[in-house]
Amino acid sequence: MSAMAGADAGGEGAEFEEIREQDRFLPIANIARIMKNTLPENAKIAKDAKETVQECVSEFISFITSEASDKCMHEKRKTINGDDLLWAMSTLGFDKYVEPLKIYLAKYREAVKGEKGEQDDK
Repeated sequence: MSAMAGADAGGEGAEFEEIREQDRFLPIANIARIMKNTLPENAKIAKDAKETVQECVSEFISFITSEASDKCMHEKRKTINGDDLLWAMSTLGFDKYVEPLKIYLAKYREAVKGEKGEQDDK
């Protein structure tokens, strides 16, 4: 299965180019580490299981990001933000994940704001 990507944001009249697999998927080592964190220490994960999760997670991220990107283009904005991703998740039926992610996003923004304040104090 090959992936294709448009050369421009709209995809209209775009030349298509082949995307390398390593650019399309999240790094397998990161996927394996996250998977291992939820399993007992002595558990092993088959290579095909890691690759399957890698492909699914990468596809999920692309699915959500594409919906958020469409919203941004419609609103004539170039930057996708966290709120756009939450909107996309809700629109695509992943409502039960939105509230926990809103909480996480608020905490993340507070942490970033705190770091920026510390840097300003120096």
